[in-house]
Amino acid sequence: MSKNTAGADARPNQRERAEALLASYPDLSPDELEELLEWFRRRASSLDVALVASNERIRRGYSRFRADHVDRFTPRDLLLASLFAGAVLALVIAIGLLGR
Repeated sequence: MSKNTAGADARPNQRERAEALLASYPDLSPDELEELLEWFRRRASSLDVALVASNERIRRGYSRFRADHVDRFTPRDLLLASLFAGAVLALVIAIGLLGR
């Protein structure tokens, strides 16, 4: 029985590529920035992100990248939070009206 390790072999190479891009951040082309965002959003595991975060050589670029692209609230995040808060408020009002 053979095991396919192509995905496992690719992961360190992808992480090394992301680290190289982070070392150059913010001086990236639009395509390089999109590649880095794609890696963080879809391909990087928790371990990959932890290994990148612990790399002292790229700390400055990584911190700036996170502040610019990862740690920000998106309009979708704000919409979902507003919908949740509205649902909770409606529930509290409904319970208050039923308790009369």
